[in-house]
Amino acid sequence: MRTTALLYHDIVPQYGYETSGFQGADADIYKLDKQEFRRHMQVIASQSELCPEVVTSAGFGEAGRHLLLTFDDGGVSAIEHTAGILGEFDWLGHFFVTTGRIGTPGFLDAMQVRALRGGRHVIGTHSDTHPTRMSACSATQLDREWRDSVRCLEDILGEPVTVASIPGGYYSRTVASAAAAAGIRVLFTSEPVTRTGTVDDCLVIGRFNVQQGRSAQWVAAVVADSLLPRARCFLAWNGKKLLKAAGGPVYLMLRKAILSQRADADRRRPQ
Repeated sequence: MRTTALLYHDIVPQYGYETSGFQGADADIYKLDKQEFRRHMQVIASQSELCPEVVTSAGFGEAGRHLLLTFDDGGVSAIEHTAGILGEFDWLGHFFVTTGRIGTPGFLDAMQVRALRGGRHVIGTHSDTHPTRMSACSATQLDREWRDSVRCLEDILGEPVTVASIPGGYYSRTVASAAAAAGIRVLFTSEPVTRTGTVDDCLVIGRFNVQQGRSAQWVAAVVADSLLPRARCFLAWNGKKLLKAAGGPVYLMLRKAILSQRADADRRRPQ
């Protein structure tokens, strides 16, 4: 089985970055204009032989290629914009909720989480507190992040929650093992690969990150399994992975500062 999973975050009105999800320049680069997102979905519908499915569907896991749409963080845009656009194509997505943010400004509340699930979308955990570097958490912290968030969503939904995604792309086998111990059976990473793996009976699936500047044709090429965009993503991801490992928290501080300066320059530029 080969799986192409696309990783989105917030889908917002043009320049409406402050309306949903985490705030700041480092979060904004992952927020897409809703018209841009609709174009992404249109090109998949018109050019791909694959139809997006969810990991709970009957056919998932069969031999062949599969396409999944995923949305991280649990921003309120999930219910305000994203689900409606998916509904135009009769498609379902996976929405991963940072449970510690439920009901806070810019994030889904419990009723909205239930409404998404009522629309047959898959609801999963994106951790409880969205640690900056999840792979650096202690075993106790990892256990708490997964178990507390799973319990919170199960209380809201009244059903088992067995799907999750890792914040910030900080994956390790220890992170996956802790997720499996908390009852997670499908775990999404941010590594741009189509192969899947298993850790302690938990299926691990990579994803291709779609951020600002990714064109609809880029999305179509990734979904079509074209070598060049996948190779570029893989090389860029592994280069960043080395920087993360070498720089630790310093890497994150520098990245945030650079993106903030870039955002300030964009705001000062005449429109």
